[in-house]
Order: sequence, then structure tokens, then C-alpha cells
Amino acid sequence: MRSAVFYLAALLTIFFFQAGMVSAQNTPPKSLPPIEPPKPMPSVQPAPTLRVTTTEVLVPTLVEKKDGGILYGLKPSDFILEDDGVQQKIRVQQEMDTAPVALVVAVEEGGASVLEFDKLAKLGPLLDLFLSDPRSQVALVGFDSTQHLIQDYTHSGDAVNDELKRLQPGDGGAAILDTISYSVNLLESEPKEFRRVLLLISEERDHGSKHTKPEKLIRQIGESDVLVLSVAFSPGRAEFTHDVKDSGDDRTMNMVSALAMVVKAFKKNVTREIARMSGGEYTTFTSDKRFEARVVDAAKHMRNRYLITFSPSDPTPGLHSIRVRTAQDYGARIIARANYWLTPPQ
Repeated sequence: MRSAVFYLAALLTIFFFQAGMVSAQNTPPKSLPPIEPPKPMPSVQPAPTLRVTTTEVLVPTLVEKKDGGILYGLKPSDFILEDDGVQQKIRVQQEMDTAPVALVVAVEEGGASVLEFDKLAKLGPLLDLFLSDPRSQVALVGFDSTQHLIQDYTHSGDAVNDELKRLQPGDGGAAILDTISYSVNLLESEPKEFRRVLLLISEERDHGSKHTKPEKLIRQIGESDVLVLSVAFSPGRAEFTHDVKDSGDDRTMNMVSALAMVVKAFKKNVTREIARMSGGEYTTFTSDKRFEARVVDAAKHMRNRYLITFSPSDPTPGLHSIRVRTAQDYGARIIARANYWLTPPQ
């Protein structure tokens, strides 16, 4: 009996010993304090991050003689360019613009534009003047209260002309601001080596734009290199001559005033102001012959612009005003970009 009790006690001892071992293995160890990362040597300082940003503004400039011919052969020393009244150091591309063209033709379908459909139907062959380079492309956008892509990029002026012959009257709207913004985005999707051109055929005032405020479009045009050529329906007297002959003496205003003036001009005639901002041309037409002549002139002048570039000496963000003139008085008409928008470095 005593040996049985002794045997039972030995078994219990072994059991509790093994249980204690298992418990000890499952018990998590006591947490230790985190190891501190090594501190840098007192003599070592973190290297500063240096960010360098450069901005180059493209200023397409047309120098047209009184007889309508182009004044060729001008050098950088023959031009004077002022940014908000301060003369800038400029560079001038020696050869005329020879890059392939990305062209968007935006035509109004709303309102009274139906009266001009017969003229628009003859536009196709004129587009070949823009598409002389086999790499050049053209897209067609139509708009009333909204805009839509009628023909995606193609090298065929005939394909665009076929679509122009099938235009349908739209509603009473003319969402010019929305359409220009849409067209600029469409152009900027093209390769950077392309010359981006918007040919806008519409009335002069915006009716119905819902997504683009004047301030937004001013900035978008000011940041882009899109050349806007406006051919307006209205037979009203063009005021572009006054803009070209402006001496520029009063342009040394603050940027807020300049922006307010451009916004005001948008309300009066957005097609003219957009063309002036970009360095393009604005004109009007009434007859078929005048319409064709205006488009032909726009195509020829597009290729005959001097490409002036400069890096602004004033890095102040916002809208800047540009004035370009020749060092000597050649009695020529100068059409150059009037504004650009400087974005602060990110």
C-alpha cells in the first residue's frame, strides 16, 4: 500500500513538473525598453535641398508691312520686349516656324450661326494650308451650350469638310469659354514639338458657359503656348487696330488691375481678347469671299511669326503684360502675345 502511494506521488510530481515547463514556454517574456536609434555625430549636418525652377515664355510675333507683306530678317537686337514695363533679354529663332501643326477648328452651331453654315461647308480645302507638313493634324469641335468632338485628329482636310457639310443647328447658346478651354486641353495632348493652333469661328460674346470662368481661362491661355486665330460672325467694327497701335505706356499697372481689365474685355468680346492674349489674330467677316480670305491670311501668318522667347526677370506669380516693338520704326504692324501667366514653383 505504501509503495502504491509512493508511486502515485511520483507520477503527480512528474506531471506538475512538465506542466510547469509548458507554462514557462508559453509565457511571453517581459517587454524590454525600445532601442534608441544612434544619434548623429555632432559635426554632421543634413544637406539642404536646392530646387531650381526655370520658366521660358514663348512670344509668337508677326511683323506685317503696310502693304500686307511680312518683314523678314529681323534679329534679336531689332526687337524690344517689355514684361510689365521692364525690358527683357530675349532670344529669337533664326528660321520661321517650321514645326508640324496641331490644329483644332472650333465652330459654333448654336444661335444665329446656322446662317453661316454655307460658308463653313467650304472651309475644308482651306485647311490644307495649315496641313502642309505631312505630320500635321486637325480636329473639329462643334458647340452651342455645350461642346463636343465632331472629328478626332486627322491629316485629311476632306474628312473635316465632310463633317462641316453635315452640321446641324444647335440651341441658342454659345459656350465660347467652355469650348476654348476644352480645345486648349485637346491641343495640349499633342506632342510638344507641334505648333498648337486654335481656329475659332463663332460670334463675339459668350452665352452659356457653365464650367469655365474668365479668370480660369485667362490663366489657362497664359500658361499655354496655343495660338488662337479668331474669325467672328459679327460685322461690327473690329477694334483690333486700336489694340495693335496701343503704345503700351499705360501697361505698367499692377497685376490685379491687369487681370480685371482682361476679365472686363472678355465680357465685351472674348474672341478678340483671347486672340490678343495668345499672339494670334482677330477678324470679322460677312461675305463668303471675305471669310475665305480671312482664313487664308490666318494660315499664312501662322507660319510667318518670329518665335521670341525670354526668361522673366520678375518671378512674381500671376498675370504679366507683354509689349513687343521694333528698335527702329519700320512702319509695320506688330502682332505679339500680350499676356502670360507665371505659376509659382511647386
